[in-house]
Amino acid sequence: MDRRLVILGLASTPLAACETLDPAILDGLGGYGGALTAAEVGLGLKAALDNGVGNALSNVGVLDGFLGDNIVRIPLPKVLQDVQSVLAPIGADSILVELQTQLNRGAEKAAPVAKDIFLGAVRNLTITDAFNILRGPDTAATDYLRGQTSGRLAQLFAPIMESALNQTGALRLVDDVASQLDGVPFAPKLGADARNDLIDHGVDFGLRGVFHYIGEEEKAIRANPAKRTSAILRRVFGA
Repeated sequence: MDRRLVILGLASTPLAACETLDPAILDGLGGYGGALTAAEVGLGLKAALDNGVGNALSNVGVLDGFLGDNIVRIPLPKVLQDVQSVLAPIGADSILVELQTQLNRGAEKAAPVAKDIFLGAVRNLTITDAFNILRGPDTAATDYLRGQTSGRLAQLFAPIMESALNQTGALRLVDDVASQLDGVPFAPKLGADARNDLIDHGVDFGLRGVFHYIGEEEKAIRANPAKRTSAILRRVFGA
């Protein structure tokens, strides 16, 4: 069979389906020649992604994981920031300070449940995906995960975020803010969908925080040999 046809046929094959490949085929795919098998590439990338996902979720999925982190702390939505600018000068913005706190608490509760979706995306890596990631920029694996999981993660996060915001009282606080604004001349008014807007905002920024730290972990594994804590990571990414 024409070697090019073999390569094309294997390009969309999940890595789990082909434990080893002829080194010549790997060379034809533009990888590391005979130095690595497809199985090793797959195991190395899965290990890197598992480490990145696990560490990222450990960073943000705990108390103050979002709120206590200046990089990923979730701000209030723009309309509520505008409201805060009106209420703060009269010392009436404590409710909004609390609302931001509870918004971050919601993200901290939601983040840990994402792991299964991430692992599912890792299992679906193809040979082409794997070599593109290895040859790609510092956050190529993170970008792959974002493309494969963002829609499902948003669907998963939304009800969890809503439940968390209910439990922490954040959604009730939105109603309280709207009520307070009725008595403040020229203050911005919250829309009828203020609750849903808050949930969507929390989901969006929560996922941004998760992917930020997955990307940081990936960059560290690529750049820092000390982060390659297993034999397969050293084999694929270098000692």
